[in-house]
Amino acid sequence: MGRKRGFATAAMIAAAAGVYINNTNLLATHRDGKPVLLAHRGKAQRFDERELKNDTCTAARMLPPTHDYLENTIRSMRASFEAGANLVELDVHPTTDGEFAVFHDWTLDCRTDGHGVTREQPMAKLKMLDIGYGYTADGGKTFPFRGKGIGMMPTLSDVFAAFPDRRLLINVKSRDANEGDKLAAVLNALPAERRRMIMVYGGDEPIEMIRRLTPDVRTISRGAIRSCLTRYIGYGWSGLVPAACRNAMVLVPINVAPWLWGWPDRFLNRMDDANSAVFVLGPYSGGEFSTGIDTPELFGRLPQGYSGGIWTNEIETIAEITGKTKD
Repeated sequence: MGRKRGFATAAMIAAAAGVYINNTNLLATHRDGKPVLLAHRGKAQRFDERELKNDTCTAARMLPPTHDYLENTIRSMRASFEAGANLVELDVHPTTDGEFAVFHDWTLDCRTDGHGVTREQPMAKLKMLDIGYGYTADGGKTFPFRGKGIGMMPTLSDVFAAFPDRRLLINVKSRDANEGDKLAAVLNALPAERRRMIMVYGGDEPIEMIRRLTPDVRTISRGAIRSCLTRYIGYGWSGLVPAACRNAMVLVPINVAPWLWGWPDRFLNRMDDANSAVFVLGPYSGGEFSTGIDTPELFGRLPQGYSGGIWTNEIETIAEITGKTKD
């Protein structure tokens, strides 16, 4: 009996040692270089993020502005790249005349002087709207951007033309597989080299369609994020990378990162080998995956020398901390 226990103990020690060796960063290659910065919605107006709901009009909760940039505009994206962003996130909606409008909200009523569902409009009409119309920081007493955003809603084609060699992240706002089909057609019309500079995330159904029709574009959906991270936490110690983590944009909330086997270097290397790009978000608490690394305090929670991706709503602040200059 004692000999059997000895063998069992030795086997357990050997197994534990194997798991340690397979996941320790002491034996992992560290990738030098500065972090890859993703500017969420470009350079944008910030708003009170407390107790947000799906239908909250964030333009009406704007914080006192410190600049005059409006999200999802060519001007905002250009300023983000100039501030040090490596890539910019933008939101799209299909229109009734075959375009993709670059705009965040499902409806027009919050931010603009228009009304109705965004995707139920022709692009010609959307181009006439004032996208700065609804922004207020004092409960509607003043509207500092009213009249300054007329004609500033771009199409996805406009963005591609303005930034032909820049990396972009496209957010599909719906759960409609047909939208994924339409966007895949747009992406497949681009040169292969350009497609490799684009990533797409959003609803499970359209993303699955894009993943199938445009396999060289890295994608992620809400369901895929959960599948990727939970399965990796479950068996990533073995070195196996879940299918949902492959050829993907892997979004990692900063409070989840310490649970990932081999974090940071071993994990980053495994994702790189799987043709995936890793971006750390702000803490996840059951809501949307859109909070960012926006403050020096949150940035300080990243491992020293971290060179993976960072998702931020404050590109200038984080670019300054990381020492990024114009990209």
